[in-house]
Amino acid sequence: MSAAPPSSHRSSQIAHARHALLGGGAPLHAGIEPWITRSWQRCLAAGQRPGQRVVFDAVSAPRLRQVQEHSRTLLRAARPVLEQLARAIAGMRYFAILTDARGTVVDVQGAQGHGDPRARAIGRVGIDLSEAAVGTTAIGAALTELQPVWLHRGEHFFDDNQGYSCAGAPLFGPQGECIGMLDLTGVDVPERPELRHLVARSARAMEDALLLQTPHALLLRLNWPGCALGHEGDGLLTLDADGYVVGSNGMARQLLPQPLQTPGSRLHCDELLALPWGMLFDAARRGSAAPIALPVWSGLRLQGLALLPEQATTTLVLPPSGTAPLRAAETALIRQAVQDARGNVAEAARALGISRATVYRKLGARE
Repeated sequence: MSAAPPSSHRSSQIAHARHALLGGGAPLHAGIEPWITRSWQRCLAAGQRPGQRVVFDAVSAPRLRQVQEHSRTLLRAARPVLEQLARAIAGMRYFAILTDARGTVVDVQGAQGHGDPRARAIGRVGIDLSEAAVGTTAIGAALTELQPVWLHRGEHFFDDNQGYSCAGAPLFGPQGECIGMLDLTGVDVPERPELRHLVARSARAMEDALLLQTPHALLLRLNWPGCALGHEGDGLLTLDADGYVVGSNGMARQLLPQPLQTPGSRLHCDELLALPWGMLFDAARRGSAAPIALPVWSGLRLQGLALLPEQATTTLVLPPSGTAPLRAAETALIRQAVQDARGNVAEAARALGISRATVYRKLGARE
């Protein structure tokens, strides 16, 4: 599959938006997402100007030691996914960057632009890639907007950064707090907005791995009735031996909205599910593979699998490396997006940032 270069129309949209907004015009323009203009405005308010030189500075040695120590558990959970991700994108001239919640790089995986100095400039542990330091990037935007983003060339604030294209997604800890972000960056590469979906999937896998490595007595995999359990789309809720919630992933927090709590208080499973919590441990000890009906206090019903720690595993399945990693990665991404959207092609296309016709064409070509 050949990669199409960005259209002249797309390039002119970005150029027009930059000229209008950075010249003091209206903040919103066709083809530019609102979060990008918000970031541009923050940069301007901070006294930054597009033409000034960008210097990718490292944090101090004491600060880096502090960051590395604080990120140790995140790195342990994230590294297997990072390595697998690097293999999947090996033929795309993109590489993966992991940062802490302040935008400091804590790990880099993948080929960094075949020696391009622009790739080496940002692909180093300890570099500060926050919005305050380097302007509008997927890293700063993901950490500020707390959502997956895609940023291409001229959508970066500084002129010096217009060779980069990047997708980013925030990472959330077991308590729902932002703990860092995952970024995929390429230099002088074709526009690939579908990478926003890949980076979001990979971030979810890291979050799940981080949750599972936190000590717990029981794992509850959750989903709506009719959905297959045991896959990456499950909600994950971990409990201690007394039924108190240890942590949860993002899907579980959507399925089971957690009540407001006073600082320092602990949330018990009984506050989320309308059944005796001991039944969950009984089901796990029996080792039954049959889903459990889980009534919620709102009247809704979920289904779940109760698992002891030694029974619980989670992985992100990415395409294996081979002769055509780009082809395989793109096909897998599009198929997964359609599956996530329950077969709704229009919804999948929106999630990927491509048209419905492109989804049909790229999947149909491989049937």
